[in-house]
Amino acid sequence: MKIPDKLKQINKTLFSFELLPPLKGSSIKEIYDTIDPLMEFNPPYMNITYHREEVVYKKREAGLLERKTIRKRPGTVAIAAAIKYKYRDIDVVPHLICGGFSKEETENALIDLNFLGIENILLLRGDPEHSSNQFIPEKDGHNNALGLVKQVTNLNNGIYLDKELENSTPSNFTIGVAGYPEKHIESPNELSDLHFLKQKIEAGAGFIVTQMFFDNQKYYNFVNACRKEGITVPIIPGIKPISIQNHLSSLPKTFNIDLPEPLVKALIKCKNNQQVRQLGIEWAIAQSKDLIKNKVPVIHYYTMGKPDNIYKIAKNTF
Repeated sequence: MKIPDKLKQINKTLFSFELLPPLKGSSIKEIYDTIDPLMEFNPPYMNITYHREEVVYKKREAGLLERKTIRKRPGTVAIAAAIKYKYRDIDVVPHLICGGFSKEETENALIDLNFLGIENILLLRGDPEHSSNQFIPEKDGHNNALGLVKQVTNLNNGIYLDKELENSTPSNFTIGVAGYPEKHIESPNELSDLHFLKQKIEAGAGFIVTQMFFDNQKYYNFVNACRKEGITVPIIPGIKPISIQNHLSSLPKTFNIDLPEPLVKALIKCKNNQQVRQLGIEWAIAQSKDLIKNKVPVIHYYTMGKPDNIYKIAKNTF
């Protein structure tokens, strides 16, 4: 079922979460081990991330370096199929990204997903290569998520890249896109960020999932700003519990987010990662309860492949 339709049928806040494909060479059992404990909370859907290739350098003789391009977490489409087969009452929301993919490769992935009967996808530009501060698309790829949204909307209208196709069958995707309560790191300001978000909605996106935030007021302000701009689609808050001491510096730097002063003070007092993880659980529980009190449609949790802290949060919240 399409996510916006699913949300219209409920009168309580739902629980959802995001999965990472296992590293190449690992078993899909890792995915099932993440999903199984969280089934207790009746998730209506789950997301599966998509990952671009990475460049690694291997040492060779005489100090030379060999440059290799590898994809460390392949399998998003196959994992979507496996989950759909194993957990029949749950919708799957695979991600598709611009980075590392041509329009042709994107279309082929969409055709596979459509054949599988998957109705919801989340479209993202994706991050730059680790070796670059600037996003560089493939030669025949999309510069941004707006182009990706337009391609999927075309496919929903039966318009494929090959204009000579006859009797082409439309796909049936509901499109999700990302929203940034504290603005995208590359946006000059919040107004500009809203402008481009609205373009994606006007191009065919039907729901928004936010970047992580640790101050709920940032989310509420973002929703209000979206509504004033005429953005009426569901806006789903994304929550990631802090789990290691390094998050104190790495999260603000990587995701362009602020950590509230009370959280920072509490983190500084933690003596080890175990204490940080417990603090992250407690903070996320408080966030979640406040979001439920304010009747958000869904709370979406970023598991990073480790369900134990998400389980504890959900157990104390839902």
